[in-house]
Amino acid sequence: MPILNSIVSWLNIKRMSQINLMRQYPADVQYETFLRLINQAAPTEWGKKYNYREIKGYDSFKERVPLQTYDDIKPWVDRMRKGESELLWPGEIKWFAKSSGTTADKSKFIPVTEESLEECHFRGGKDVMAIYNDNYPENNYLSGKALTLGGSHQINESRESYYGDLSAILIQNMPFWTHFIRTPNKETILIDEFENKIEKIMSATLEENVTSLAGVPSWMLVLIKAILEKTGKQNLLEVWPNLELFIHGGVNFTPYRQMYKELIPSDQMRYMETYNASEGFFAIQDEPSRDDMLLMLDLGVFYEFIPMDQLDEDHPKTVTIEEVEIGKNYAMVISTNSGLWRYMIGDTVIFTSTFPHKLKISGRTKHFINAFGEELIVDNAIKAIDVACKNSNAKVSQFTAAPIYMKNKDSGGHEWIIEFEREPDSMDHFTVSLDNALQTVNSDYEAKRYKDSVLSMPVIHKAPDGLFYKWMKKRGKLGGQNKVPQLANNRKYIDELIQMMP
Repeated sequence: MPILNSIVSWLNIKRMSQINLMRQYPADVQYETFLRLINQAAPTEWGKKYNYREIKGYDSFKERVPLQTYDDIKPWVDRMRKGESELLWPGEIKWFAKSSGTTADKSKFIPVTEESLEECHFRGGKDVMAIYNDNYPENNYLSGKALTLGGSHQINESRESYYGDLSAILIQNMPFWTHFIRTPNKETILIDEFENKIEKIMSATLEENVTSLAGVPSWMLVLIKAILEKTGKQNLLEVWPNLELFIHGGVNFTPYRQMYKELIPSDQMRYMETYNASEGFFAIQDEPSRDDMLLMLDLGVFYEFIPMDQLDEDHPKTVTIEEVEIGKNYAMVISTNSGLWRYMIGDTVIFTSTFPHKLKISGRTKHFINAFGEELIVDNAIKAIDVACKNSNAKVSQFTAAPIYMKNKDSGGHEWIIEFEREPDSMDHFTVSLDNALQTVNSDYEAKRYKDSVLSMPVIHKAPDGLFYKWMKKRGKLGGQNKVPQLANNRKYIDELIQMMP
């Protein structure tokens, strides 16, 4: 594809010059983004409510507009999904990215506007390739096809609006020319039923020249293992010898890194992390030798950051890109061209560099497990334990849970240590009830549990009486405001507790 390569090369060179300017002048780029967002949204109901026409700078913006959670914007989203327009952003919004919900809802629906698709998500995807080409000028990824493992989309039957995984929304709305460099076809990628999707993808792609992969590491691992089992091959390069790139995001790649090296045994295989959420495309790993990501400041997102020690204040301090400090943990706040205003996304980040601004995702604002994209929060766990206790006549005094990472052909899972004040009538019944309740309150957990494809049934240990007390005492955490961490996205706490068990 010499002509295509020439066009792409020219576009990438042009874009890289813009990215370099963004690296040098981050405050100016963000201020331009801020003014553009305010001016565009001024005629909307939200813009009129907070008198956007009189906002001239950041100080007046943060004085007028309060910080928002999903519960705060949900009434506006509900109205948009019923067909109202000109609410948070100009025009009618047809697409909503569905993801794991808040304390009140099983799922939340994030508006996706035409501007956020074109100027944020798609442009972010193009930026990934521009940076990749800049780092590896002699690459050959365009000599073959990209295999994308996305989600599925569903139609909201109450009106002509659509919702689904962000990946599915992106695939559904991609320009026609992308179909020539992607495999499998759109219809296959958007199949709802995961096992059927995997079978169809294998049938469509095994004879293709796949040069790059894109997806969530846990889901992609399921596909890779299925391909090797079907073909009888020992590694993925025996199937696709020209494979050179895996673009990944969604969950921490660290637990999967060694597994991918074994499944794709090549020093020439490259990995690029992206920070692409339902709410926007935020950051890209731009240096192969580093594990942080460049914050993209010109994709229609204005950033604020709350120092984590301020998060629980009634009026927490917020800072802009000009004021962030290296090594400090921040909760991220965004205003976007999808109509989110001072929205607390729930992620925490740590800056590793300024000029250019680079960061790592440090976690969530609350305890959670998200090793496989399940986004399990404490509220989900407490509700599920309550159901399990009622169903099995049990009473729980303390608990903690952590991920079990995938190994060989085994699925991942969650491991729980529970100290009972009154033990259940049947431990098996308690476990099944807990699992079913988690699936009821968390749609992402439910998807990963489907036929044990990513997550297996939870593993539960009954803790001896006083285990958590002894553990907290050992850590010097008795009394006061100290609490048992009920969920953790690593195994540090649970491994310590298991070592203390007889």
